[in-house]
Amino acid sequence: MKHLTDLTDLTRPAHPKLRSVVGAPRPAPARPLDLRVRAQRIQIDELIVDDPRQVLAHAGQAALNDPETAAQLGHDPATPLSLPAAAALLCALYDTDVLTAMGLRLTRHTTRVSASDQQTEPVSLVRSTAPDQDGRAFWPDDRTAG
Repeated sequence: MKHLTDLTDLTRPAHPKLRSVVGAPRPAPARPLDLRVRAQRIQIDELIVDDPRQVLAHAGQAALNDPETAAQLGHDPATPLSLPAAAALLCALYDTDVLTAMGLRLTRHTTRVSASDQQTEPVSLVRSTAPDQDGRAFWPDDRTAG
């Protein structure tokens, strides 16, 4: 029989290779927090008509292709489109890049964003672009909160 003094050292692992395989426990993946954040984004493009004939021609074709949208904007197929109605119809149907090719030119783009969670008042951010003399857009710092 062995004496108690002959016990193996319990501070060392009996199988050193097993210790290297067992690593530290991995943290659980972070779960997304649902804060019920609400955001509203409104984009406003201000355009001018560079080529009235081209705008009227494209709008006339657009009214034929999409009579429901044209009717919602007040277009009556029996009467010709006015220039403001034609521009409005094209703006309702196409994005800014296409509108440029149709005889309209972007003069200002404004984005208004309001965001809040369920406990706080909305915070608003307004950003505008306007082309400078070279035709490039710039972003003035006109943020508003409240």
